Amino acid sequence: MQCEICGAGGSLTAVTVQPRSETINLCETCANGLKGDAVPEGHWQALTTSMWSESDAVKVVSWRLLNRFRDEAWAADALDMLYLEPEVEEWAKAVGPEVIHRDSVGAVLSSGDTVVLIKDLPVKGGGFTAKRGTAVRGISLVSDNAGHIEGRVEGQRIVILTEFVKKR
Repeated sequence: MQCEICGAGGSLTAVTVQPRSETINLCETCANGLKGDAVPEGHWQALTTSMWSESDAVKVVSWRLLNRFRDEAWAADALDMLYLEPEVEEWAKAVGPEVIHRDSVGAVLSSGDTVVLIKDLPVKGGGFTAKRGTAVRGISLVSDNAGHIEGRVEGQRIVILTEFVKKR
């Protein structure tokens, strides 16, 4: 068997494509890249081939990844050529490109995690500075921005840049 995105052989992982719960087989590089990990330069250019797959689940993943890189000329060109049946396009848009929140050292953050501030942060409109080392418990993720989380500091709910926190 081969990876349904890049065509690589070897060990494959079954990945569920939500919300229809169909699975596709991906190599470790593609599976990790789908979660937001770094992939080798040019690896995602294989999407220009996988987008023509007969599998709707592969088309959905290809569409979502191409949208993640739509600022790059090759991805924009591929998106211009890609046609999805209306029901498949609805599926692709249902979950949208995943937003993955990472702390200052690259650890994936989840809603409810506890993070520690790694820098003194002046709180705009709050009239105080959140001190380095402050634990922020029960964070919330900002759904459309991977660089922002929300949490309570000194009883006030604030938005914090992920580059200034470390997961505990």
